[in-house]
Amino acid sequence: MSQHQYTYYGLTCQAPEVRRFVEHLIPAPGQRATPICIWGRHGIGKTQMVEQIAVERGMQWRAIAPAQFEEMGDLLGMPRVETDANGDTVTRFAAPHWVPTEPGPGILLIDDVNRADERILRGIMQLLQNHELISWALPEGWQIVLTANPDGGDYSVTPMDDAMLTRMMHITMEFDAKAWALWAEQAGVDPRGIDFVLTYPELVDGERTTPRSLVQFFQSIAGIKDLRAELPLVNILARSCLDDTTCAAFVAFVEQNLSQLVAPQAIVDAKDFAKTILPQIERTAGGKMPRIDILATLCTRLYHYLKVNKVKPNAAQMTNLQAFLKMPLLPNDLRLGLMQDMMNGDNPALKGVLADAELAKLFLTNAA
Repeated sequence: MSQHQYTYYGLTCQAPEVRRFVEHLIPAPGQRATPICIWGRHGIGKTQMVEQIAVERGMQWRAIAPAQFEEMGDLLGMPRVETDANGDTVTRFAAPHWVPTEPGPGILLIDDVNRADERILRGIMQLLQNHELISWALPEGWQIVLTANPDGGDYSVTPMDDAMLTRMMHITMEFDAKAWALWAEQAGVDPRGIDFVLTYPELVDGERTTPRSLVQFFQSIAGIKDLRAELPLVNILARSCLDDTTCAAFVAFVEQNLSQLVAPQAIVDAKDFAKTILPQIERTAGGKMPRIDILATLCTRLYHYLKVNKVKPNAAQMTNLQAFLKMPLLPNDLRLGLMQDMMNGDNPALKGVLADAELAKLFLTNAA
């Protein structure tokens, strides 16, 4: 884990809370909102989250990386000579190509803003204050969102002074394995990768091993059906984008057959849970010292599968869910946590698990 002391701004939150914060501040038609800055380590999905909000809401989208701006003209635009209404010659700046021309709603993302040099930052400060620069302005209905890496430590960033910081509302995003796993389930990330992150969330330390580098790795192994048979290749692929500790952990994960955890769909659709599914779970997570981390991974994956696919279980599938919840090796806190997710989620069909008297008594006793 990193030993650096980083400086963040705003409350530290997980991705769902950051998303709610951003969505709440999107301006209504005819209004201009205060710019938002999302702080956080690299590779945790800040940019992707903002783009996803724009796509899901049908908003226009522009993104710039001011660290790539080599001169002020990249930000301000280029001067041109025009004749005004009085016939006088004036110099105005033509808007750069990245400036939107259509009215919103839209999001302008200024990505990794504090990796820009100080001159560019000063120019951006005026844009944040007035939504305009020199001779051009953002169209109505555009929200400015910025992302930034923390001050201090090993990041090559330009510190922002108070004059710039006070022109924005701030929030810090931290990595959360369960929130990431739900996103990964929706995005079709290799399920073996999701299982790995949920089992070993502490390895996502924000240095070489980040959610972004992990997704790169998981994409590279998606076409390998049998990871154990191709372990040398898997190791090469892992070491191309992850740190040594994570690589060693993933190799061990494969060698111990943990990459073959029972899939949530197999749990839901089992023909005979007691004969086909329970023995698999007992082999990987049972024994004198049950693997609580693996059981927690199975619970999270199962709930995310039900949520993402909006499963409305039939009688046989409901029986399988109840059988999973009643497994003797499942700790009571995990059992109750999964039941609580089912009861509080947006799928009322899952509340049918309480039709089982034993589970209903357990849940209601602990909920009281």
